[in-house]
Amino acid sequence: MIIRPIADKDLDTLYQIAEESGPGFTSLMPNMDALSQKIAHSIASFERDVHNPGDEHYLFVLEDEATGDILGTSGIEANTGHTQPLYHFRRNTVTHHSRDLDVRKSVETLTRCNHYTGYSEICSLYLRPEFRRANAGKLLSRVRFLFMALHPERFSHKVIAEMRGVSDAAGRSPFWDWLKAHFVDMEFSQATQLIGAGYTDFIDELMPSHPLYTCLMSPEARAVLSQVHNNTRPALQILEAEGFKHKGLIDLFDAGPTVECALAEIRSVRSSSAHSVRVDDYLAGTNTPFGRTNHRHNEPTLIANTETANFRATVTSEVSEYSDTLIISRSLATKLCLENGDLSRILPLNHATSTARNRITATELSYAY
Repeated sequence: MIIRPIADKDLDTLYQIAEESGPGFTSLMPNMDALSQKIAHSIASFERDVHNPGDEHYLFVLEDEATGDILGTSGIEANTGHTQPLYHFRRNTVTHHSRDLDVRKSVETLTRCNHYTGYSEICSLYLRPEFRRANAGKLLSRVRFLFMALHPERFSHKVIAEMRGVSDAAGRSPFWDWLKAHFVDMEFSQATQLIGAGYTDFIDELMPSHPLYTCLMSPEARAVLSQVHNNTRPALQILEAEGFKHKGLIDLFDAGPTVECALAEIRSVRSSSAHSVRVDDYLAGTNTPFGRTNHRHNEPTLIANTETANFRATVTSEVSEYSDTLIISRSLATKLCLENGDLSRILPLNHATSTARNRITATELSYAY
């Protein structure tokens, strides 16, 4: 498996992924023109000389080098709210108090806001069900953090992820059903298509700007506030292991939680390390050709070059460290477009954790956010 930037040749497969992912996956919608523009935007973003984050969008694909199949996608939005507003509902508690009567009542409200303007966003994570295999989901999720660690000037110091909320097999959202009944006479699929196409004017025109009292909502709508789609739960657990936290902001349409973390505090960013590369097929023993002991990585390790437009990353257990030098095979170097003396960055794929909930297998992850 190899991670690379998306290319024009991937358009048909990207369309298939957009269809497979279903309603609610707004970062990829089944529209050929829109997807073609998204690919062109991504290619231009990777090629751009960037010193501060702008409207760049980076879209990666996971490819099986043997068959050429595209297994999944993963993306990063460099600067949210740069070209169109990014709205959420903020969950607040409001307390009404009468001093004379000595009566106090606290109620929860949802207030529309665009708090996350200027943050970077990880998005478009999708692993196709027929290609689920060991380490594929972790590779798709964590490669973005490696890329951000390599090129921090391209991203905000704060990162968010909008998690897909609860909806059924037909794409119906209990939260949206309540909003539709009282405010926006529009199907959930139509609303998500408009968002996916970049049209947000209807949010200001039709959706409530005043606080909504959650006690007045249907029980079904209240029950899904800040909850995630079953297929998204493993992805959320991976992000929680990375240090992401939910701080009360939810999606306008399906009430899924948005989680956030400072870029410098993301576990994969802190745990990754840079190394100069030496290409050598002498990897089988515990000694280097110089007779000195080296350190062999027997656990899966995410390794990437330091390029942008020519970025490549994969998972391997066939690397050794000698001092500050990473010793890799010629075949791996070719796969990653690396030569002697080039810089690479590595990350242990399986973070040690004391909580069972964070021991996620990639085969659990189909599509996420």
